[in-house]
Amino acid sequence: MPRRPLLWLAVALLALPALGGTWMWLRDSSLVSVEHVHISGAHGPDARAIRTALDEAAQHMSTLHVKLGTLKAAVAPFSVVRDLKVSSGFPHTLSIRVIEQPPVAALTVGGVKTAAAADGVVLGPSLLSPSLPVVSGASGDPIGTGQVKSAATLAALSVLGAAPPALMGWVTRVYTGKEGLTVAMRSGLLLYFGDASLVHAKWLSAVRVLADPSSQGAWYVDVRLPQRPAVGLAAGTSGAAGSTSSPTQVSASDPTAASLAASLAEAVSGAPARTTSTAEPSTPTQSHSPSEAVVPTQSPSTSEPAAPTQSSSTPEPAPPTQSTSEPEALSSTGGSG
Repeated sequence: MPRRPLLWLAVALLALPALGGTWMWLRDSSLVSVEHVHISGAHGPDARAIRTALDEAAQHMSTLHVKLGTLKAAVAPFSVVRDLKVSSGFPHTLSIRVIEQPPVAALTVGGVKTAAAADGVVLGPSLLSPSLPVVSGASGDPIGTGQVKSAATLAALSVLGAAPPALMGWVTRVYTGKEGLTVAMRSGLLLYFGDASLVHAKWLSAVRVLADPSSQGAWYVDVRLPQRPAVGLAAGTSGAAGSTSSPTQVSASDPTAASLAASLAEAVSGAPARTTSTAEPSTPTQSHSPSEAVVPTQSPSTSEPAAPTQSSSTPEPAPPTQSTSEPEALSSTGGSG
């Protein structure tokens, strides 16, 4: 081998330890120490504590030596934090984005309430708010923190996690009834989901039906077959629910009805990521007399297979009692989920 390449190789080998030592010194030196920490994405009652924990952990780092594990350990006590995204700006700036898993339900286990996320993570009672829908957990579900194991509870939470943000404030609870997973709204309206499959399609199907003016007076919407939702209309109402993107037309002098119509319009057109609010939503204006009843039947205008037959009663909340007058027929639509 020629002498010159051997000489350069020897010089490189001798320089490597020096270069390595220089790098180790530089990456932890004050020349690149973290002096400015920008934190975003933290909300709710723990937001200040989360920012403080991250800021204190970041101050012991440099922009060339970011310890992601240390940052995650600093926020480990806050179950609402799902992940962190970190980027450094040379020479002294560190940006941290907090990715949260917001509560979707007030989980009740043994009479004790705690907030729970859509994936079953129990977030603790500090994140409870009056606007959260109620889900009754199984006896083995955790109360303080942890992970829900019950399949039924996980299914109910996943339904709420897929709900359009605009309608979350109108949901009071999710429970398992004769028609399977059932979503109860503040007006007494029931949405029959059956199970937790195709939850996004089922929510979209329900929203499109409710946004149709002809569905006014409905006391349940069956979306177990999202491509063919069925509507139970109260006795004395008329019209067939259809699949449409037009919001319900309401009087400008009716603020609560206008609020629901706006929520439906927003849900149909799409909405930004949901944020938890402690404000109580306006009460929907739809109400039903105890004498109203519906007997679901197949609409004569369709050639598709009949939608699932609905029971005239549900466990809770109690549906209208059977009237002695001639019942209204179920209107079935072919709206696409």
